[in-house]
Amino acid sequence: MLKGKKLKLPFPDQRLLSIVSGEEVSRSPASIFSDCGEELEVLHSIGFGPGRGVIDDEIKKQKLDGDDDDDDDGLESWARSRPEKDVSSSSALVSVVDVIAADEKRSDLEYELSQPEINLEKLQRIASSGLHDEGGVRATVWKLLLGYLPPSRDLWEKELTENRQKYVKLKEEILSSPKLPSSNLDLESRQSEIARVKTKPWKSSEKIVTGDDDDDDGPLKRHEISPEDHPLSLGKASVWHQYFEHTEIAEQIDRDLQRTHPDLKFFSGTSFSKKHKQAMRNILLLFSKLNPAIRYVQGMNEVLAPLYFVFSTDTDEQNAENAEADSFVCFVRLLSDSVDHFCPQLDNSSAGIMGTLSRLSEFLKANDEELWQHLEHTSKVQPQFYAFRWITLLLTQEFSFQSILRIWDSLLSNPFGVQDMLLRVCCAMLLCVKSRILSGDFAANLKLLQHYPDINIEHLLRVARDLTPDTSSFRFSP
Repeated sequence: MLKGKKLKLPFPDQRLLSIVSGEEVSRSPASIFSDCGEELEVLHSIGFGPGRGVIDDEIKKQKLDGDDDDDDDGLESWARSRPEKDVSSSSALVSVVDVIAADEKRSDLEYELSQPEINLEKLQRIASSGLHDEGGVRATVWKLLLGYLPPSRDLWEKELTENRQKYVKLKEEILSSPKLPSSNLDLESRQSEIARVKTKPWKSSEKIVTGDDDDDDGPLKRHEISPEDHPLSLGKASVWHQYFEHTEIAEQIDRDLQRTHPDLKFFSGTSFSKKHKQAMRNILLLFSKLNPAIRYVQGMNEVLAPLYFVFSTDTDEQNAENAEADSFVCFVRLLSDSVDHFCPQLDNSSAGIMGTLSRLSEFLKANDEELWQHLEHTSKVQPQFYAFRWITLLLTQEFSFQSILRIWDSLLSNPFGVQDMLLRVCCAMLLCVKSRILSGDFAANLKLLQHYPDINIEHLLRVARDLTPDTSSFRFSP
Protein backbone atom coordinates (compact mmCIF):
# COMPACT_ATOMS: atom_id res chain seq x y z
CA MET A 1 0.00 0.00 0.00
CA LEU A 2 1.01 3.62 -0.46
CA LYS A 3 -0.25 4.72 2.91
CA GLY A 4 2.14 6.91 4.83
CA LYS A 5 4.71 7.11 2.04
CA LYS A 6 6.09 10.39 0.77
CA LEU A 7 7.47 11.55 -2.52
CA LYS A 8 11.24 11.52 -2.60
CA LEU A 9 13.22 14.17 -4.38
CA PRO A 10 15.46 13.00 -7.22
CA PHE A 11 18.34 14.99 -5.83
CA PRO A 12 20.60 15.50 -4.09
CA ASP A 13 20.44 11.88 -2.88
CA GLN A 14 17.82 10.31 -5.11
CA ARG A 15 18.02 9.86 -8.85
CA LEU A 16 14.34 9.07 -9.30
CA LEU A 17 11.23 9.92 -7.39
CA SER A 18 9.49 6.84 -6.13
CA ILE A 19 6.64 5.65 -4.01
CA VAL A 20 7.44 2.41 -2.26
CA SER A 21 4.82 -0.14 -1.22
CA GLY A 22 1.52 0.13 -1.24
CA GLU A 23 -7.89 39.46 -0.82
CA GLU A 24 -5.63 41.62 -0.54
CA VAL A 25 -2.14 41.76 -1.91
CA SER A 26 0.50 44.05 -0.45
CA ARG A 27 0.69 47.31 -2.30
CA SER A 28 3.58 48.69 -4.25
CA PRO A 29 5.56 51.68 -2.94
CA ALA A 30 3.94 53.89 -5.57
CA SER A 31 0.44 53.00 -4.45
CA ILE A 32 1.40 53.40 -0.78
CA PHE A 33 2.77 56.90 -1.35
CA SER A 34 -0.28 57.72 -3.43
CA ASP A 35 -2.53 56.59 -0.62
CA CYS A 36 -0.54 58.64 1.87
CA GLY A 37 -1.01 61.72 -0.24
CA GLU A 38 -4.75 61.25 -0.42
CA GLU A 39 -5.07 60.67 3.31
CA LEU A 40 -2.96 63.69 4.20
CA GLU A 41 -5.23 65.80 2.05
CA VAL A 42 -8.22 64.63 4.05
CA LEU A 43 -6.40 65.28 7.31
CA HIS A 44 -5.65 68.85 6.22
CA SER A 45 -9.27 69.51 5.40
CA ILE A 46 -10.46 68.61 8.90
CA GLY A 47 -8.14 70.86 10.86
CA PHE A 48 -4.52 69.74 10.66
CA GLY A 49 -1.93 72.02 9.10
CA PRO A 50 -3.13 74.47 6.41
CA GLY A 51 -6.67 73.08 6.46
CA ARG A 52 -7.29 74.58 9.93
CA GLY A 53 -8.46 77.75 8.19
CA VAL A 54 -11.52 75.91 6.86
CA ILE A 55 -12.73 75.33 10.41
CA ASP A 56 -11.98 78.93 11.49
CA ASP A 57 -13.97 80.35 8.57
CA GLU A 58 -16.90 78.09 9.38
CA ILE A 59 -16.89 79.19 13.05
CA LYS A 60 -16.71 82.87 12.11
CA LYS A 61 -19.68 82.42 9.82
CA GLN A 62 -21.70 80.90 12.66
CA LYS A 63 -20.76 83.81 14.97
CA LEU A 64 -21.88 86.37 12.38
CA ASP A 65 -25.17 84.54 12.15
CA GLY A 66 -25.78 85.23 15.86
CA ASP A 67 -23.97 82.45 17.67
CA ASP A 68 -22.56 84.05 20.88
CA ASP A 69 -20.86 80.89 22.13
CA ASP A 70 -17.10 80.82 22.47
CA ASP A 71 -14.74 79.35 19.91
CA ASP A 72 -14.85 75.91 21.48
CA ASP A 73 -18.64 75.82 21.23
CA GLY A 74 -18.35 76.93 17.63
CA LEU A 75 -15.93 74.15 16.87
CA GLU A 76 -18.21 71.62 18.55
CA SER A 77 -21.22 72.92 16.61
CA TRP A 78 -19.32 72.74 13.34
CA ALA A 79 -18.25 69.19 14.07
CA ARG A 80 -21.85 68.16 14.79
CA SER A 81 -23.01 69.70 11.51
CA ARG A 82 -20.34 67.83 9.51
CA PRO A 83 -20.55 64.20 10.67
CA GLU A 84 -19.22 62.85 7.40
CA LYS A 85 -15.92 64.55 8.06
CA ASP A 86 -15.59 62.63 11.31
CA VAL A 87 -16.07 59.41 9.39
CA SER A 88 -13.45 60.45 6.87
CA SER A 89 -11.09 61.39 9.66
CA SER A 90 -11.43 57.99 11.32
CA SER A 91 -10.98 56.20 8.02
CA ALA A 92 -7.97 58.33 7.15
CA LEU A 93 -6.27 57.62 10.47
CA VAL A 94 -6.86 53.88 10.06
CA SER A 95 -5.41 53.99 6.55
CA VAL A 96 -2.31 55.79 7.74
CA VAL A 97 -1.86 53.21 10.49
CA ASP A 98 -2.17 50.44 7.89
CA VAL A 99 0.51 52.07 5.74
CA ILE A 100 2.85 52.39 8.70
CA ALA A 101 2.25 48.77 9.67
CA ALA A 102 2.92 47.64 6.08
CA ASP A 103 6.18 49.58 6.01
CA GLU A 104 7.26 48.04 9.30
CA LYS A 105 6.49 44.54 8.05
CA ARG A 106 8.39 45.21 4.84
CA SER A 107 11.40 46.38 6.83
CA ASP A 108 11.26 43.34 9.11
CA LEU A 109 11.08 41.00 6.12
CA GLU A 110 13.95 42.64 4.26
CA TYR A 111 16.05 42.60 7.41
CA GLU A 112 15.35 38.92 8.03
CA LEU A 113 16.21 37.95 4.44
CA SER A 114 19.49 39.86 4.68
CA GLN A 115 20.73 37.83 7.65
CA PRO A 116 23.47 35.22 7.11
CA GLU A 117 21.25 32.65 8.85
CA ILE A 118 17.50 32.92 8.26
CA ASN A 119 15.26 32.47 11.29
CA LEU A 120 12.52 30.31 9.75
CA GLU A 121 10.12 30.73 12.67
CA LYS A 122 10.27 34.49 12.41
CA LEU A 123 9.99 34.28 8.63
CA GLN A 124 6.85 32.15 8.98
CA ARG A 125 5.25 34.74 11.27
CA ILE A 126 5.98 37.55 8.83
CA ALA A 127 4.89 35.61 5.75
CA SER A 128 1.61 34.51 7.34
CA SER A 129 0.38 38.11 7.18
CA GLY A 130 1.13 38.37 3.44
CA LEU A 131 4.11 38.99 1.17
CA HIS A 132 4.80 41.51 -1.57
CA ASP A 133 6.20 40.66 -5.01
CA GLU A 134 8.80 43.40 -5.29
CA GLY A 135 12.40 42.33 -5.73
CA GLY A 136 11.45 38.67 -5.96
CA VAL A 137 10.69 38.59 -2.23
CA ARG A 138 7.76 36.17 -2.51
CA ALA A 139 9.80 33.80 -4.71
CA THR A 140 12.66 33.73 -2.22
CA VAL A 141 10.42 33.30 0.81
CA TRP A 142 8.40 30.49 -0.78
CA LYS A 143 11.61 28.61 -1.62
CA LEU A 144 12.71 28.96 2.00
CA LEU A 145 9.34 27.88 3.40
CA LEU A 146 9.28 24.82 1.13
CA GLY A 147 12.79 23.83 2.18
CA TYR A 148 14.27 24.30 -1.29
CA LEU A 149 16.65 26.97 -0.03
CA PRO A 150 18.58 26.24 3.18
CA PRO A 151 18.46 28.78 6.05
CA SER A 152 22.15 29.61 5.53
CA ARG A 153 22.57 32.22 2.78
CA ASP A 154 26.13 31.06 2.13
CA LEU A 155 24.76 27.77 0.76
CA TRP A 156 22.15 29.25 -1.58
CA GLU A 157 24.29 29.58 -4.70
CA LYS A 158 25.79 26.12 -4.33
CA GLU A 159 22.42 24.43 -3.72
CA LEU A 160 20.70 26.21 -6.58
CA THR A 161 23.49 25.46 -9.06
CA GLU A 162 23.63 21.76 -8.19
CA ASN A 163 19.87 21.24 -8.21
CA ARG A 164 19.39 23.06 -11.50
CA GLN A 165 22.13 21.09 -13.21
CA LYS A 166 20.70 17.82 -11.95
CA TYR A 167 17.24 18.78 -13.19
CA VAL A 168 18.58 19.43 -16.68
CA LYS A 169 20.33 16.06 -16.70
CA LEU A 170 17.25 14.29 -15.35
CA LYS A 171 15.06 15.87 -18.01
CA GLU A 172 17.43 14.84 -20.79
CA GLU A 173 17.48 11.24 -19.57
CA ILE A 174 13.77 10.77 -18.97
CA LEU A 175 11.93 13.03 -21.40
CA SER A 176 13.93 12.04 -24.49
CA SER A 177 12.80 9.33 -26.92
CA PRO A 178 14.02 5.77 -26.28
CA LYS A 179 17.49 5.02 -27.64
CA LEU A 180 18.56 1.99 -29.63
CA PRO A 181 20.47 -0.63 -27.64
CA SER A 182 24.24 -0.49 -27.73
CA SER A 183 24.41 -3.64 -29.87
CA ASN A 184 22.73 -1.82 -32.72
CA LEU A 185 23.96 1.05 -34.79
CA ASP A 186 23.28 4.48 -33.40
CA LEU A 187 21.40 7.07 -35.43
CA GLU A 188 24.53 8.72 -36.80
CA SER A 189 25.91 5.38 -38.06
CA ARG A 190 22.61 4.53 -39.72
CA GLN A 191 22.52 7.90 -41.47
CA SER A 192 26.07 7.40 -42.70
CA GLU A 193 25.19 3.96 -44.04
CA ILE A 194 22.13 5.27 -45.86
CA ALA A 195 24.20 8.05 -47.42
CA ARG A 196 26.80 5.53 -48.57
CA VAL A 197 24.23 3.32 -50.30
CA LYS A 198 22.67 6.29 -52.05
CA THR A 199 25.98 7.51 -53.47
CA LYS A 200 27.51 4.15 -54.49
CA PRO A 201 25.88 1.56 -56.78
CA TRP A 202 26.05 -2.10 -55.87
CA LYS A 203 28.87 -3.99 -57.65
CA SER A 204 26.93 -7.20 -58.18
CA SER A 205 23.89 -9.07 -57.04
CA GLU A 206 26.23 -11.75 -55.69
CA LYS A 207 26.91 -9.41 -52.81
CA ILE A 208 23.38 -9.89 -51.57
CA VAL A 209 23.69 -13.65 -51.63
CA THR A 210 27.09 -13.95 -49.98
CA GLY A 211 26.55 -11.25 -47.42
CA ASP A 212 30.28 -10.48 -47.47
CA ASP A 213 30.78 -7.93 -44.70
CA ASP A 214 34.37 -7.17 -45.66
CA ASP A 215 33.33 -5.01 -48.60
CA ASP A 216 32.09 -1.51 -47.90
CA ASP A 217 29.57 -1.64 -50.75
CA GLY A 218 26.22 -3.38 -50.56
CA PRO A 219 22.70 -3.09 -49.28
CA LEU A 220 21.71 -1.98 -45.79
CA LYS A 221 22.40 -4.58 -43.14
CA ARG A 222 19.59 -6.01 -41.05
CA HIS A 223 20.07 -5.82 -37.29
CA GLU A 224 18.44 -7.94 -34.67
CA ILE A 225 16.06 -6.09 -32.29
CA SER A 226 14.86 -7.62 -29.07
CA PRO A 227 11.11 -7.61 -28.33
CA GLU A 228 11.64 -5.04 -25.57
CA ASP A 229 13.31 -2.66 -28.02
CA HIS A 230 10.79 -2.99 -30.85
CA PRO A 231 8.67 0.16 -31.35
CA LEU A 232 5.51 -1.95 -31.85
CA SER A 233 6.00 -4.04 -28.74
CA LEU A 234 3.01 -4.13 -26.36
CA GLY A 235 4.96 -5.55 -23.45
CA LYS A 236 4.92 -3.46 -20.30
CA ALA A 237 8.71 -3.79 -20.07
CA SER A 238 9.14 -2.26 -23.52
CA VAL A 239 10.69 1.20 -23.42
CA TRP A 240 8.69 2.10 -26.51
CA HIS A 241 5.43 0.97 -24.92
CA GLN A 242 6.17 3.21 -21.95
CA TYR A 243 7.09 6.05 -24.28
CA PHE A 244 3.82 5.90 -26.21
CA GLU A 245 1.86 5.45 -22.99
CA HIS A 246 3.26 8.73 -21.67
CA THR A 247 2.44 10.35 -25.00
CA GLU A 248 -1.24 9.99 -24.08
CA ILE A 249 -0.55 11.63 -20.72
CA ALA A 250 1.29 14.45 -22.50
CA GLU A 251 -1.78 15.08 -24.64
CA GLN A 252 -3.93 15.35 -21.49
CA ILE A 253 -1.42 17.77 -19.98
CA ASP A 254 -1.53 19.89 -23.14
CA ARG A 255 -5.31 20.09 -22.98
CA ASP A 256 -5.25 21.10 -19.33
CA LEU A 257 -2.57 23.74 -19.86
CA GLN A 258 -4.74 25.37 -22.51
CA ARG A 259 -7.34 25.90 -19.78
CA THR A 260 -4.90 27.20 -17.15
CA HIS A 261 -5.83 30.80 -16.31
CA PRO A 262 -6.68 31.79 -19.90
CA ASP A 263 -7.56 35.29 -18.65
CA LEU A 264 -3.93 36.00 -17.72
CA LYS A 265 -1.49 36.98 -20.47
CA PHE A 266 1.29 35.17 -18.63
CA PHE A 267 -0.40 31.86 -19.38
CA SER A 268 -2.21 32.63 -22.62
CA GLY A 269 -2.09 34.77 -25.73
CA THR A 270 1.58 35.73 -26.07
CA SER A 271 4.78 34.23 -27.40
CA PHE A 272 6.09 34.08 -23.84
CA SER A 273 3.02 32.11 -22.73
CA LYS A 274 4.04 29.31 -25.15
CA LYS A 275 7.41 29.15 -23.46
CA HIS A 276 5.74 29.00 -20.05
CA LYS A 277 3.37 26.23 -21.14
CA GLN A 278 6.26 24.18 -22.48
CA ALA A 279 8.13 24.52 -19.20
CA MET A 280 5.04 23.51 -17.20
CA ARG A 281 4.49 20.59 -19.59
CA ASN A 282 8.03 19.37 -18.93
CA ILE A 283 7.52 19.57 -15.17
CA LEU A 284 4.20 17.69 -15.17
CA LEU A 285 5.36 15.03 -17.62
CA LEU A 286 8.58 14.46 -15.70
CA PHE A 287 6.63 14.15 -12.47
CA SER A 288 4.34 11.61 -14.15
CA LYS A 289 7.21 9.46 -15.39
CA LEU A 290 9.02 9.54 -12.06
CA ASN A 291 5.88 8.58 -10.14
CA PRO A 292 4.19 5.71 -11.99
CA ALA A 293 1.92 4.94 -9.03
CA ILE A 294 0.35 8.41 -9.34
CA ARG A 295 1.28 9.73 -12.76
CA TYR A 296 -0.42 12.92 -13.84
CA VAL A 297 -3.84 13.72 -12.40
CA GLN A 298 -6.04 16.38 -13.94
CA GLY A 299 -5.77 19.54 -11.87
CA MET A 300 -2.08 19.26 -11.05
CA ASN A 301 -1.56 22.00 -13.62
CA GLU A 302 -3.55 24.36 -11.37
CA VAL A 303 -1.35 23.55 -8.37
CA LEU A 304 1.81 24.14 -10.40
CA ALA A 305 0.65 27.47 -11.86
CA PRO A 306 1.16 29.71 -8.78
CA LEU A 307 4.64 28.31 -8.13
CA TYR A 308 5.79 28.70 -11.71
CA PHE A 309 4.29 32.19 -12.00
CA VAL A 310 6.00 33.46 -8.84
CA PHE A 311 9.38 31.98 -9.76
CA SER A 312 9.21 33.13 -13.40
CA THR A 313 8.42 36.72 -12.42
CA ASP A 314 11.36 36.94 -10.02
CA THR A 315 13.23 40.18 -10.72
CA ASP A 316 16.52 38.27 -10.52
CA GLU A 317 17.12 37.26 -14.15
CA GLN A 318 19.08 34.12 -13.31
CA ASN A 319 16.33 32.91 -11.00
CA ALA A 320 13.67 33.67 -13.59
CA GLU A 321 15.59 31.76 -16.27
CA ASN A 322 15.75 28.71 -14.00
CA ALA A 323 12.10 28.88 -12.93
CA GLU A 324 11.38 25.51 -14.53
CA ALA A 325 13.95 23.62 -12.44
CA ASP A 326 13.05 25.46 -9.24
CA SER A 327 9.33 24.95 -9.81
CA PHE A 328 9.77 21.21 -10.35
CA VAL A 329 11.47 20.61 -7.00
CA CYS A 330 9.08 22.88 -5.10
CA PHE A 331 6.09 21.27 -6.83
CA VAL A 332 7.23 17.85 -5.62
CA ARG A 333 7.77 19.17 -2.11
CA LEU A 334 4.36 20.81 -2.05
CA LEU A 335 2.59 17.63 -3.17
CA SER A 336 4.53 15.41 -0.80
CA ASP A 337 2.09 16.18 2.01
CA SER A 338 -1.04 15.50 -0.06
CA VAL A 339 0.08 12.89 -2.57
CA ASP A 340 -2.33 10.31 -1.13
CA HIS A 341 -5.22 12.51 -2.26
CA PHE A 342 -4.31 11.66 -5.85
CA CYS A 343 -4.23 7.87 -5.36
CA PRO A 344 -7.61 6.26 -6.20
CA GLN A 345 -6.54 3.13 -4.29
CA LEU A 346 -6.43 5.19 -1.09
CA ASP A 347 -9.62 7.22 -1.57
CA ASN A 348 -11.49 5.46 1.24
CA SER A 349 -8.53 5.11 3.60
CA SER A 350 -7.69 7.47 6.44
CA ALA A 351 -4.80 8.83 4.37
CA GLY A 352 -6.91 9.36 1.24
CA ILE A 353 -9.15 12.21 0.19
CA MET A 354 -12.26 10.80 1.90
CA GLY A 355 -10.38 10.64 5.20
CA THR A 356 -9.39 14.30 4.84
CA LEU A 357 -12.96 15.30 3.98
CA SER A 358 -14.14 13.49 7.10
CA ARG A 359 -11.67 15.47 9.21
CA LEU A 360 -12.97 18.70 7.66
CA SER A 361 -16.49 17.69 8.72
CA GLU A 362 -15.30 16.98 12.27
CA PHE A 363 -13.41 20.27 12.33
CA LEU A 364 -16.56 22.18 11.35
CA LYS A 365 -18.63 20.36 13.96
CA ALA A 366 -16.11 21.26 16.68
CA ASN A 367 -16.30 24.96 15.75
CA ASP A 368 -19.96 25.39 14.83
CA GLU A 369 -22.25 22.42 15.42
CA GLU A 370 -25.34 24.32 14.29
CA LEU A 371 -23.83 24.99 10.87
CA TRP A 372 -22.53 21.42 10.60
CA GLN A 373 -25.95 20.01 11.49
CA HIS A 374 -27.78 22.10 8.89
CA LEU A 375 -25.22 21.54 6.15
CA GLU A 376 -24.86 17.77 6.45
CA HIS A 377 -28.16 16.62 7.92
CA THR A 378 -30.79 19.23 7.06
CA SER A 379 -29.73 20.25 3.54
CA LYS A 380 -27.66 17.04 3.14
CA VAL A 381 -24.70 18.69 1.40
CA GLN A 382 -21.77 16.36 2.06
CA PRO A 383 -18.15 17.67 1.99
CA GLN A 384 -17.27 15.61 -1.09
CA PHE A 385 -19.80 17.64 -3.09
CA TYR A 386 -17.84 20.88 -2.73
CA ALA A 387 -14.58 20.44 -0.73
CA PHE A 388 -13.01 17.71 -2.90
CA ARG A 389 -11.82 20.40 -5.31
CA TRP A 390 -10.96 22.83 -2.52
CA ILE A 391 -8.55 20.37 -0.92
CA THR A 392 -6.97 18.55 -3.87
CA LEU A 393 -6.30 21.76 -5.81
CA LEU A 394 -5.30 23.85 -2.77
CA LEU A 395 -8.10 26.38 -3.40
CA THR A 396 -6.69 27.42 -6.77
CA GLN A 397 -10.12 27.28 -8.44
CA GLU A 398 -12.08 29.22 -5.82
CA PHE A 399 -10.50 32.69 -5.85
CA SER A 400 -8.81 35.21 -8.13
CA PHE A 401 -5.17 34.54 -8.95
CA GLN A 402 -3.86 37.36 -6.74
CA SER A 403 -5.99 36.10 -3.85
CA ILE A 404 -4.56 32.60 -4.39
CA LEU A 405 -1.03 33.96 -3.95
CA ARG A 406 -2.05 35.67 -0.71
CA ILE A 407 -3.72 32.50 0.62
CA TRP A 408 -0.65 30.46 -0.28
CA ASP A 409 1.51 32.83 1.79
CA SER A 410 -0.46 31.57 4.79
CA LEU A 411 -0.57 27.94 3.66
CA LEU A 412 3.19 27.68 3.16
CA SER A 413 4.09 29.60 6.30
CA ASN A 414 1.94 27.56 8.70
CA PRO A 415 4.28 25.86 11.21
CA PHE A 416 2.01 22.78 11.32
CA GLY A 417 2.07 22.36 7.55
CA VAL A 418 0.05 23.11 4.45
CA GLN A 419 -2.73 20.61 5.19
CA ASP A 420 -3.38 22.05 8.64
CA MET A 421 -3.90 25.59 7.33
CA LEU A 422 -5.80 24.30 4.31
CA LEU A 423 -8.44 22.65 6.52
CA ARG A 424 -8.65 25.81 8.59
CA VAL A 425 -9.29 27.96 5.52
CA CYS A 426 -11.90 25.50 4.19
CA CYS A 427 -13.71 25.57 7.52
CA ALA A 428 -13.50 29.38 7.64
CA MET A 429 -15.02 29.53 4.15
CA LEU A 430 -18.08 27.75 5.52
CA LEU A 431 -18.31 29.94 8.62
CA CYS A 432 -18.05 33.14 6.57
CA VAL A 433 -21.23 32.26 4.64
CA LYS A 434 -23.08 30.73 7.60
CA SER A 435 -26.20 32.87 7.31
CA ARG A 436 -26.64 31.99 3.65
CA ILE A 437 -26.12 28.29 4.32
CA LEU A 438 -28.65 28.25 7.17
CA SER A 439 -31.28 29.85 4.94
CA GLY A 440 -30.57 27.60 1.95
CA ASP A 441 -31.69 24.17 0.83
CA PHE A 442 -29.65 21.47 -0.92
CA ALA A 443 -29.63 23.15 -4.35
CA ALA A 444 -28.92 26.66 -3.04
CA ASN A 445 -26.10 25.54 -0.74
CA LEU A 446 -24.51 23.32 -3.36
CA LYS A 447 -24.47 26.20 -5.84
CA LEU A 448 -23.11 28.58 -3.20
CA LEU A 449 -20.20 26.34 -2.21
CA GLN A 450 -19.32 25.21 -5.72
CA HIS A 451 -19.22 28.86 -6.83
CA TYR A 452 -17.84 30.52 -3.72
CA PRO A 453 -18.64 34.26 -3.54
CA ASP A 454 -16.14 37.11 -3.37
CA ILE A 455 -14.86 37.70 0.13
CA ASN A 456 -12.32 39.80 1.99
CA ILE A 457 -9.33 37.47 1.99
CA GLU A 458 -7.70 39.00 5.07
CA HIS A 459 -10.91 38.51 7.04
CA LEU A 460 -11.14 34.91 5.83
CA LEU A 461 -7.58 34.16 6.93
CA ARG A 462 -8.13 35.79 10.33
CA VAL A 463 -11.14 33.54 10.90
CA ALA A 464 -9.06 30.53 9.82
CA ARG A 465 -6.23 31.34 12.23
CA ASP A 466 -8.61 31.79 15.16
CA LEU A 467 -10.30 28.40 14.77
CA THR A 468 -9.87 25.72 17.42
CA PRO A 469 -8.88 23.02 17.87
CA ASP A 470 -5.88 22.83 15.57
CA THR A 471 -5.22 19.87 13.30
CA SER A 472 -1.52 19.60 14.01
CA SER A 473 -1.48 15.93 12.96
CA PHE A 474 -1.06 17.25 9.41
CA ARG A 475 2.61 18.06 9.46
CA PHE A 476 4.55 19.27 6.50
CA SER A 477 7.56 17.22 5.45
CA PRO A 478 10.32 19.51 4.11
